[in-house]
Amino acid sequence: QVQLVESGGGLVQAGGSLRLSCAASGSIFSIDAMGWYRHAPGKQRELVARITSGGSTNYAASVKGRFTISRDNVKNTVYLQMNSLKSEDTGVYYCNADGYYRGSYIGPYWGQGTQVTVSS
Repeated sequence: QVQLVESGGGLVQAGGSLRLSCAASGSIFSIDAMGWYRHAPGKQRELVARITSGGSTNYAASVKGRFTISRDNVKNTVYLQMNSLKSEDTGVYYCNADGYYRGSYIGPYWGQGTQVTVSS
């Protein structure tokens, strides 16, 4: 059983910064992409940022230039540095990891979600 443990969420003022961390632990498996999703009130869950095992990244247009995703492959940990936060960044942020076992995809794993609230 794989667990994704998140930390770093909280309440910040607009223009401030937060750094989210998510560490995968438990059963041994290979991971490719890891990422962050968010679910804002009244909106669909959306991909915020994603990073492959090789370090290739992509971002939602709304966060590009403000957020930076990174990872530590040894620790199976993904980070999301969030700068210049806006009120519209408010939401529940979920960590994701795509698992593989001997080359076969075994499905996504999800964190429990961490609340990020940006006050204006």
